[in-house]
Amino acid sequence: MFRLIYNIFIFVYPKLIALASLRNPKAKLWIDGRKDVFHTLKNKFQLNTQKVIWMHCASLGEFEQGRPVLEALRLKYPDHKMLLTFFSPSGYEIRKDYDGVDLVCYLPMDSKANAQKFFEIVNPSMVIFVKYEFWYYYLKEANSRNITTVLISAIFSPQQIFFKWYGSIHREMLTFFTFIAVQNQESFNLLRGIKGIEDVFISGDTRFDRVLNIADKSLNISRIEKYINNRKVIIAGSTWAEDDRVIKEISNHIEKFVYIIAPHDIGTRRLQECLQYYHSSQLYSNWITNPDPKTKVLIIDNIGMLSSLYKYATIAIIGGGWGKEGIHNILEAAVYYKPVVFGPVYDKYFEAKEIIEEGGGFSVDKLFQLKDLLHKLNNDPIFYKSTAVKAGNFVLNHAGATPKIINKIETLSYPHK
Repeated sequence: MFRLIYNIFIFVYPKLIALASLRNPKAKLWIDGRKDVFHTLKNKFQLNTQKVIWMHCASLGEFEQGRPVLEALRLKYPDHKMLLTFFSPSGYEIRKDYDGVDLVCYLPMDSKANAQKFFEIVNPSMVIFVKYEFWYYYLKEANSRNITTVLISAIFSPQQIFFKWYGSIHREMLTFFTFIAVQNQESFNLLRGIKGIEDVFISGDTRFDRVLNIADKSLNISRIEKYINNRKVIIAGSTWAEDDRVIKEISNHIEKFVYIIAPHDIGTRRLQECLQYYHSSQLYSNWITNPDPKTKVLIIDNIGMLSSLYKYATIAIIGGGWGKEGIHNILEAAVYYKPVVFGPVYDKYFEAKEIIEEGGGFSVDKLFQLKDLLHKLNNDPIFYKSTAVKAGNFVLNHAGATPKIINKIETLSYPHK
């Protein structure tokens, strides 16, 4: 019965997206991006004689999580071709020109026919899924062909469908993996209770390795340095409207800092919203050509700068926590030894819970709590330095998942002879 429900879902979902694409640009990208995907795959792989490693990610965040493993495999197996697929336009559209692989494309919608066609064309020798993605027919096809199939940086909680009475098809998907590398002990314990899962181990989260690599290669941004001009700065990254409604009260009333706001969405409407929220604000693209010395809030209207921006922060505020979905990546800021502050919605993110426990980060709900915390961080240098050191050490102490995963792959005697 549950397989029938799954089949109904994968049949109906593309039709709903097609309907939504009439008005929704992201849905249109989802549809249009898949129209010629098999033709694209044939051009790249049908006559290929080299082994292929295929990594699949839901979206951009999962790609950044899987990227350290992908790039380590690229170095280890330079004679292999690499394929990277995405489910979501928000991943594909930003990373479609990523030059670390031989091809970036969308994954055709899951179905028995599509999975068989995909494997016949690509013929991967290794399949890597990152964190959240589970597609039954692709995993089943890989399993039936005895292909090394791994799930990395996975994290599980008792509330997920895998551990419900109606989650039989999802539990079956987990048995198709050659091994599963999980982030923490709770995930390990949950999976060990599922019959048919043969190999689970705790690797940690590859995001820690990724942010360390980003920090090591971060760029100096002279225009940002000019704007800050040796002043204390609060950088708020990946903010949504709910976050800005809180942060604007700080920026509009606390004169001790200058502010840099990097909204998660940089569409025209969203940027105009930010300009209305924040007094004395200016878009970064406008400030470059016409810098106003009275600008107190700089609004970043590009993608890709944030991970380097955080190193200039005195204090980092991470967006998402005052909304419904939860916080964005706190590690991008913590890696630079910056105190991180975020809203109350963080329960899905173990790293947020742990950085609070270790004293490198803070969750605040009410505006007065945020004001009090910022005041303490600004006026108590001992407290500030202690917090900053704990934030940076938190990242360092949790790094190392990537070599564990690569070593595990080697123990499988991959590549198969």
